[in-house]
Amino acid sequence: MNNQTHPYVGMWVTADRYIRHELLRDGRYVEARGKRERAYLGRYRVTGNHIDYWDDTGFTADGEFIDGVLRHAGMILHRDK
Repeated sequence: MNNQTHPYVGMWVTADRYIRHELLRDGRYVEARGKRERAYLGRYRVTGNHIDYWDDTGFTADGEFIDGVLRHAGMILHRDK
């Protein structure tokens, strides 16, 4: 994947905006939770519609992009407008 032009790069948010994932062009992500703007940091890789996350603290997670929605760890995130 070329992150610099990939359509999934950008901000993804839950409906209440409590969780916010910013997928950066360099393959890194920043997750905000509530007022914690940098709750989690790490890297990610998109393969097709699948995303894998590797947090800097050592845990891993994954998700799927389905019909313009990111489903990750029981959450549903939409592209921020």
